[in-house]
Amino acid sequence: PKGNLLFPCLLKSAFLLERALKPNREPSSMIAVNRNALFRPHVDVGAGAGQSTSLICGLGTYTGGELVVEGEKMDIRYKGVEFNGWKQRHWTMPFRGERFSLVWFTPKGCEGIHGLDLVPKEETT
Repeated sequence: PKGNLLFPCLLKSAFLLERALKPNREPSSMIAVNRNALFRPHVDVGAGAGQSTSLICGLGTYTGGELVVEGEKMDIRYKGVEFNGWKQRHWTMPFRGERFSLVWFTPKGCEGIHGLDLVPKEETT
C-alpha cells in the first residue's frame, strides 16, 4: 500500500508494537488501522478468508469502546487482545473521544511473511 511508502517509520513502529504486546506471537503480515470506527456485530469476510487469529489494541483519548466478542466485553485500550474474527461474532461498544484500533493478522496464503520484512530497508535499523 502507498501508506507503507509514505510512513515507513509508522509501519515499523506498528509492527514493533505487536511484538511488544505479544512477544511469543507469530508476527503478522498485515495490520489494519481504524480511526473512530464503530463496528456493528459481524464476523469477518472477504479476501482474507482463513486468516490467523487477530490481535487488536486500542489507542487514543477515549472512554468506552470495548471490543465485544461473542457477548464478552473486552477492554482493548492500550492492551493486546487476541480473537478469531472469522469465527467469532464481534463488535465495538459506543465510545467518546478519539479512538484508534490496530488489528494485526495474517491472511491465508501469507503465512511466513512478516510485516517488519515489508518496511523499506533504510527504516529497519
